[in-house]
Amino acid sequence: MISRGGVHDEIATVTLNNPERLNALNKPTWVRLGEVMHELSADGSLRCVVLRGAGDKAFAAGADIAEFASERADARQAKIYGNLIHHTMQAVASCKHPTLAMIKGACVGGGLEIATCCDMRICGESSRFGVPINKLGLTMGYGELAGLLALVGRAVALEILLEGRVFDAAEALQKRLVNRVVPDDQVEKEAYVTAQRIADGAPLVARWHKQFIERLTVRAAIAPQEWDEGFACFDTDDYREGVTAFLAKRAPRFSAKK
Repeated sequence: MISRGGVHDEIATVTLNNPERLNALNKPTWVRLGEVMHELSADGSLRCVVLRGAGDKAFAAGADIAEFASERADARQAKIYGNLIHHTMQAVASCKHPTLAMIKGACVGGGLEIATCCDMRICGESSRFGVPINKLGLTMGYGELAGLLALVGRAVALEILLEGRVFDAAEALQKRLVNRVVPDDQVEKEAYVTAQRIADGAPLVARWHKQFIERLTVRAAIAPQEWDEGFACFDTDDYREGVTAFLAKRAPRFSAKK
């Protein structure tokens, strides 16, 4: 569930609002986040958008695994879902206004993917980061991988995905995943002070700078058949084993069989 906060001093707040499940991302959340970001991008009165998670425990702790059986049971379903995620992440990345991720607690999986699409990221000292999807037999599709790769580069992106570790805020700063780490009780203050500095600048200049940086960022041309390969993992035994093991709270036993 997404809640759009009131606009204050030309700054809008978008909240991932599912605190009981550490703001886990399900299909309605992805749909609504995309809609909200398009709405905000079209609002010429804004100068900055802050994205955050509800509560203090998580920005977002990744996908809602419980819906995989009904929404991502195989590659065909996963492609539809993956294209939805890509559309929403593009809505965040292409927002006309500068965007800032305010990160408290866990920022994992899909939560980290959303954060990488923002222009800046500020987190607390106890925040945790990672993409442990190798434990689920999952790949990060092209549409999800682009933001991470553009932010941290090939070596760090591979490290994050191949190891599947969850790491601390100091390491996230060293990996350039975040711009700034502050004491946990200062995250909100620092985020809005930063957002206000952005809002105080010339808004057209901020929008132009976003466009210029995007044009200078190398983006690979992905052929349709290669794009579809990003969802092939959903037809494997390893995917079915990974999800089953996660829900059963046991270690997965992977076989590398399709």
